[in-house]
Amino acid sequence: MKLKSNKKGNYARLKRKAFLQILMFTITSAITVILLRDILRGQIGDRIVQYLINTFHLDNSDAQIIYQYVFRNNLDNILLLLTLFFLVILSWFSISLFTNYFDEISSVMDRLVEDSENRISLSPEMDFMENRLNTIKDNLKRQKKAAQEAEQRKNDLVVYLAHDIRTPLTSVIGYLSLLDEAPDMPMEQRVKYTRITLDKAYRLEKQINEFFEITRYNLQQIKLEKDMIDLYYMLVQMTDEFYPILSEKGNTAILHVDENLTVYGDPVKLARVFNNILKNAAAYSYPKTEIVISAEETGGYIKIVFQNQGSTIPPEKLAAIFEKFYRLDEARTSDTGGSGLGLSIAKEIVTLHGGTIVAKSKDNAVTFTVSLPVTY
Repeated sequence: MKLKSNKKGNYARLKRKAFLQILMFTITSAITVILLRDILRGQIGDRIVQYLINTFHLDNSDAQIIYQYVFRNNLDNILLLLTLFFLVILSWFSISLFTNYFDEISSVMDRLVEDSENRISLSPEMDFMENRLNTIKDNLKRQKKAAQEAEQRKNDLVVYLAHDIRTPLTSVIGYLSLLDEAPDMPMEQRVKYTRITLDKAYRLEKQINEFFEITRYNLQQIKLEKDMIDLYYMLVQMTDEFYPILSEKGNTAILHVDENLTVYGDPVKLARVFNNILKNAAAYSYPKTEIVISAEETGGYIKIVFQNQGSTIPPEKLAAIFEKFYRLDEARTSDTGGSGLGLSIAKEIVTLHGGTIVAKSKDNAVTFTVSLPVTY
């Protein structure tokens, strides 16, 4: 209701100016017609009679008769014509008054998409429209910038993935060439080269799958199939699955969760959320450190916290960590460095559950907190 009142207040200034201008013109026209009526009956009438006498050499009586029949008897019709004339002028003035404002707005529409910092400026009584157009201009500028940044990140991702794919592919081709060129290679060396080739092929498969992952999540909308979830069992199962990955750098996952803790949500989608967060923690943890996973119910929410020891993430990078196609520079040199889509997907899933996901980093510690409503 307040917004509606503000809009009326904004238009009131324009309406007030238009009304006053039209009122002034109307009053002026009315006064002019009244004065003309009196004038035609007074000095103007005498001058008309005198003009007829001088021009047509008439007697005064004849000139008076002509004036009487032509002007005096038709005075109402003459005034009516004058009134109609002023009404036409008034209508034209009124239309011009508003079309001038439309022309003014039309002239600045092209400036909405300009990249310049120049602000849109309109007449003082159109300040409400000026503010809205400038707001639209700012929004369009922000959207354009966001789209350009997203496109740039996507292009960078393609370059990164192309580089990552080329590296294992080159290795696969190289080792297969060695195996092909040396059929009498010792069995121990052949087994070694075959194992390396297979590892590189798996890495190549992973990168290709990430391409499909990007396409899939760009084209489909996530749909939830909710049910009651044994959160403790889900997290235990996930940490068991990550044991081989964590043990490579001597990391361990420590779980602090009530065995009876449950949450209402899509088990497959939430498992993906926790998987992506733990995968990120494993990628950036210092070797031989613990990743602590805790969960508790507080304030009507189930809060799941993942904390790992790793390099402090700068604030500007931390702010963009949930954006699509974003990943930290260090991830490019790591086998666990992904497409930069995992945390973005996690945020979408958590948001659909009515929850939130936030990341904090301070003093060589990185913390991800997922908050999910107890019932939603």
